[in-house]
Amino acid sequence: MRIFRLITIVWVALRFGLDEFFLGHERVRALRWLVKTTLFWRHLSEPRAVRLRRALEALGPIFVKFGQMLSTRRDLMPPDIADELARLQDRVPPFPAAQVRQILQRVYGRPVEQVFIQFDAEPIASASMAQVHFAVLQDGTEAAVKVLRPGLGEIIDHDLGLLEAAAMLVEILFADGRRLHPREVVAEFRKTLFDELDLMREASNCSQLRRNFEGSPLLIVPEVYWDYCETEVMVMERMKGVPISQVDTLRKMGVDIPRLAMSGVEIFFTQVFRDTFFHADMHPGNIQVNAQGQYIALDFGIMGTLTEVDKNYLAQNFLAFFQRDYRAVAQAHVDAGWTPADTRVDEFEAAIRAVCEPVFDRPLKEISFGKVLLRLFQTSRRFNMEIQPQLVLLQKTLLNIEGLGRQLDPDLDLWKTAKPFLERWMNEQVGWRGALLALKHEAPHWATLLPQLPRLAHTYLARDSSADLAALAQQLAAGQARQHKTLIVIAVLLALLAGLAGYALFTH
Repeated sequence: MRIFRLITIVWVALRFGLDEFFLGHERVRALRWLVKTTLFWRHLSEPRAVRLRRALEALGPIFVKFGQMLSTRRDLMPPDIADELARLQDRVPPFPAAQVRQILQRVYGRPVEQVFIQFDAEPIASASMAQVHFAVLQDGTEAAVKVLRPGLGEIIDHDLGLLEAAAMLVEILFADGRRLHPREVVAEFRKTLFDELDLMREASNCSQLRRNFEGSPLLIVPEVYWDYCETEVMVMERMKGVPISQVDTLRKMGVDIPRLAMSGVEIFFTQVFRDTFFHADMHPGNIQVNAQGQYIALDFGIMGTLTEVDKNYLAQNFLAFFQRDYRAVAQAHVDAGWTPADTRVDEFEAAIRAVCEPVFDRPLKEISFGKVLLRLFQTSRRFNMEIQPQLVLLQKTLLNIEGLGRQLDPDLDLWKTAKPFLERWMNEQVGWRGALLALKHEAPHWATLLPQLPRLAHTYLARDSSADLAALAQQLAAGQARQHKTLIVIAVLLALLAGLAGYALFTH
């Protein structure tokens, strides 16, 4: 089946004229006439950006998500392509309303009219994995109903199979293959995508994020209506805001755009370092802003988590970067085992400095993070640094954050915005504050354990010690036997040495 999917991908690419992107390179210029002659039947009157978007839509959710990510990187994409790919964020062609009603009736076991007082057949948003309809619950509450697209599992499985085969070839054919861990990265991607196919999991993600930011002046998360949620359907509070990509509208509403950009950075670092639970799909289609300048999170299918080890490692690295302590960054990589133990720290430090120093004290509009990441990749390749699959989602989210920040406020200084937060967080993790937090965290465990200590001590002291004494006697006997054997070996060696010495004296 995978070979048929590969044929489909090639066919769609040719049908929409995506070979134009490849044939635009001077090295393959000679092939243009051959392609035009062979594929003379194509009608490519639409602009290249429109054809690219339509091809990604035709190929399915994995390709749509790739286009969504590209749409936020206007520093890497031509403006026409970035503008058109932005349509993939919430304007993917919807599936028919009749099909939506069939899914809802099957899930709830009764007609839609008996579940909702009102249900809008026209979706308010349509994305790669699901689409959203407005509705009114039986008690009059306005809600948003998210319905999963049918038949996604098989398409995703075929596409991921192709990616896994490609990852295996990368490991076999390229010198850097094993260091990049392509199969582990694809496995992480597979887990993330199939998690998105369970809307109950997404609802629980939404509920957790709402609890983490309850009462926050920065971020609003909708309430989940659990009585209406199933694997294929998620029902939540209807939020009213303006998409974050409509910057001119936000300005007319009186929203402080530079402050909004700074708040986005703070929200991200709060999720990562305070909660170790972060929204990992922060493209403009998933974020709105209300009149008070608060962010509204909407889609919770892709959430990332970090271990305490990863969190502390990243915090130390970020802080060292902001302080321009490149030696600390290099040493942290060696200590974490991400680079070989015999790596020369001074050389690694110099290489990191050469990449990062030029981007400090400059606004986002003057920085190409794509080029910075490319140089960092070249540096990691030189020092045999291993890619960490568990951080792929975080790296993707960082790119999304930077893309959003560039759209909102090109003059935003990412470093100065993030540094105070990280310094404050580090101060809370070490010293007396960190000790108090650890004590607070461990207090329930100690409260349970302490009352049991007298009983545990009495049980230990009162137990029959004869077995312990017998075991001790056996250990002593074994020890004496080993000592005896050792003395015999030493005596034999001394005798051999004496014999050799005597032989040497008599022969000379």
